[in-house]
Amino acid sequence: MTDSLTLNNGVLMPAIGLGVYQTPPAETVTAVQTALEVGYRHVDTAAAYLNEREVGEGIRRSGVAREDVFIETKVWITDYGYDQTLHAFEKSAKKLGVDQIDLLILHQAYPAIFDKTIEAYKGLERLLADGAVRAIGVSNFGPNHLDRLLNETSVVPAVNQIELHPYNTRAEERAANAVRGILTQAWSPIGGVRHYNGDEKSPLTDPTVQTIADRYGKSTAQVMLRWHVQEGRSAIPKSVHRERIIENLDVFDFALNDDELRQIDGLHIGGTVDTDTLDFGSFGIEIDEA
Repeated sequence: MTDSLTLNNGVLMPAIGLGVYQTPPAETVTAVQTALEVGYRHVDTAAAYLNEREVGEGIRRSGVAREDVFIETKVWITDYGYDQTLHAFEKSAKKLGVDQIDLLILHQAYPAIFDKTIEAYKGLERLLADGAVRAIGVSNFGPNHLDRLLNETSVVPAVNQIELHPYNTRAEERAANAVRGILTQAWSPIGGVRHYNGDEKSPLTDPTVQTIADRYGKSTAQVMLRWHVQEGRSAIPKSVHRERIIENLDVFDFALNDDELRQIDGLHIGGTVDTDTLDFGSFGIEIDEA
């Protein structure tokens, strides 16, 4: 199983990337620098994470050449619209300290203003045509959102980044992505604590995952990341701890068998939101102009 994936426009993307969601700016520089020094070549951030500047600084401090790092970021909904999205690219590129962004995606569908969502994606298409970005995509889009988008635009998204882990396997969304030639990328790929019928559960402590992990001498996080990679997905784990950053990338020296993959697939409990109907709103996040 390869450590890179080919997007629908031929661009290669490392399968495992470092995520920096909710990573404080003060810790982001070190986390990114560490990740690149130990072998990561893919970093996922977003304008709404408010740490793009620190991601750029971490890349520069790592000493890894810019052309060897796959940078992914997201346009926030307050910047939706054609001209606004072109400007959002300029802001992100400036903060990251780069001329070109490898993958630029819309952070989520916004049903209340889906016309502006469409216009924002058309802005991404323009950036792609101009060479300002190497690939474009979406995040948190359900099948209905994809249908509406594809009916009014020309470029099929290269990626749809969605919450996906063994307790929420998103079979319908994965199938919708696959039939359209869209790569599924998992945020929260190893889960974390979720509430199901009032009980706190986490795939990290699931007995089935733990049994498989013990069999290979790996952690439960590594088993889940291997599960993603073997099923052809990109995964974006996050950590600020050096040992965990190293561990999360060390998933290419073993392989799960078909029965183990089926066991993990069978852990699905379900999500708490319907991506196709939820109106996320802006959450009050405003992106500064500087």
